[in-house]
Amino acid sequence: MNKVWKVYRDDSGKEFTALRDLTLKIPSGKLVAVFGKSGSGKTTLLNLLAGLDRPTRGSIAVDGQNLDELGEAGRTMIRRTRLGFVFQFFNLLPTLTVFENVFLSLELAGQTEKYYAYSALEAVGLADKHKRFPDELSGGEQQRVAIARAIVKKPAIILADEPTGNLDSQTGNRILELLTDTCKKQGTTLLMATHSQQTCRFVDTLLRITDGVVQEVDSSSEV
Repeated sequence: MNKVWKVYRDDSGKEFTALRDLTLKIPSGKLVAVFGKSGSGKTTLLNLLAGLDRPTRGSIAVDGQNLDELGEAGRTMIRRTRLGFVFQFFNLLPTLTVFENVFLSLELAGQTEKYYAYSALEAVGLADKHKRFPDELSGGEQQRVAIARAIVKKPAIILADEPTGNLDSQTGNRILELLTDTCKKQGTTLLMATHSQQTCRFVDTLLRITDGVVQEVDSSSEV
């Protein structure tokens, strides 16, 4: 990201600046947490990196590709093939089984080998529950399915928006350990948006965002 600004305008014409002159480079394979309160700009940052939103000013490159130059079709393709997503509320499709939720991510990326879906479920410890539906799983298990869905296509980058926000602290710690360990094994870059201090000790780099301004901090003790 180079000198990125994101400014929103409400119905009355009043402007709100979500991100201010942000320049950020995340090396491949690094684990990064963006720490901040609700409304500080964390989700805006992830949406911009995913190509779901466009910057008011500045440029963004993901996996070596300038998002603005790709066009809408190109941004959709990079989301399907090079990015993985983990959300606070899991976002699993309730009418699909655990296996089908994971395999769908592969299909959208143009892959049809079912073995990889089973392998991803095995990696998160849920191979024996591949025929179950999301509502038959605990919250922690649903988030593990979401991680399997994110890693199955071996993306370059995983964007995680409050991945433990809907879980108790003990389950959240297990999910963070699973997510970060898996990214390390695959060499996947991870960017997590969070307001939870427990997330910070699992990453290489900690960024703090306040009123749209991002700063790197040395340790979670500074948060």
